[in-house]
Amino acid sequence: MKLQRKNRLRALSLGAIAVSGALALTACGSDDNGNNNAGGGKSSAPASAGSIKCDNAKGQLLADGSSAQKNAIDAWVKQFSQACGVQINYKGGGSGAGVTSFNQGQLAFAGSDSALKPEEVTASKQVCKGGEGIDLPMVGGPIALGYNVPGVDNLVLDAATTAKIFDSKIKYWDDAAIKSLNKGAKLPHLKIQAFHRSEDSGTTDNFTKYLIATTPANWKYSGGKAWQAQGGQAASGSAGVAQGVKQNSGAIGYFELSYAKDMNTVSIATGAKAPVKPSVESATADIAAAKVVGTGKDLSLKLDYATKAEGAYPITLVTYEIVCDKGNKADTLPATKAFLNYIASEDGQKLLSDNSYAPIPDEIIAKVRTTVAGLS
Repeated sequence: MKLQRKNRLRALSLGAIAVSGALALTACGSDDNGNNNAGGGKSSAPASAGSIKCDNAKGQLLADGSSAQKNAIDAWVKQFSQACGVQINYKGGGSGAGVTSFNQGQLAFAGSDSALKPEEVTASKQVCKGGEGIDLPMVGGPIALGYNVPGVDNLVLDAATTAKIFDSKIKYWDDAAIKSLNKGAKLPHLKIQAFHRSEDSGTTDNFTKYLIATTPANWKYSGGKAWQAQGGQAASGSAGVAQGVKQNSGAIGYFELSYAKDMNTVSIATGAKAPVKPSVESATADIAAAKVVGTGKDLSLKLDYATKAEGAYPITLVTYEIVCDKGNKADTLPATKAFLNYIASEDGQKLLSDNSYAPIPDEIIAKVRTTVAGLS
């Protein structure tokens, strides 16, 4: 169904928009942990009818993966489904679940906050006949550290202190290390409850990459999608971690910024003149320095987690849409290409900043559009 309104409206909520139903596009299974939006983003304005090219898209698409991008996907799905009549069910069960299901042939595409590993690319060749899975950077954003400490509204942490908190080395909010970064703040003698993801997560991977890059003496773990430190509280999905922080006094957790609605977030002392707050603008400043390190049609990026640039927020992530470069299933390829083409378009990327995400830099997103056009 074509959109009837041409003016941009602000009446579409990001609440549970994903279309439900029995979807049997490529297979019937999915790793769904039941996550729904917790933070939500700002309302998104509908795209004009002419800005979405359906290109013979039809039927249903099943996708899964990164919960960090789910609020963005929900906004995109609403616009695309109204314009093209295609049902898209994006589960948001976590990056690990998305990659696994994609390589089992269950999904049209997957979302992951970490680029495919070599062994995952190899596995994808069993599904992508004559091709392989590739990473298309589509969503950027800051990983916020949300916290719930009564009476403390402007908390500042550095990498070393953050690492000690999440490694259970700092146990109370009035610890001397936290006090030294927050002079004048009334920090209570309150036990810290540090929340982390319970399942394999690209958000965990990016958060720990920041700790490894900036304070290796205080974070001696190898990193990856699985949480490795001892102690703390585990919760499922970005929504679950955010909910845990909201509901528990003394809590702190990490999640994509759109889940931090109505919550205080930490400013990070990076070595720049002033601590940096997570925002679309501060994340964009960091992602703009990213370099493409993928080969062939793969567009995976290298981020600078140790940036000291003024106004650049260091704990950022880029979410990739994972799709076959060749060998996509014929019944889902038109809809998959049309959807990816829309979300990589100027209008699609504009929706990101409206919803607390950072658009992909122009030079990189131009390469994404060219790659999407060549999918087969």
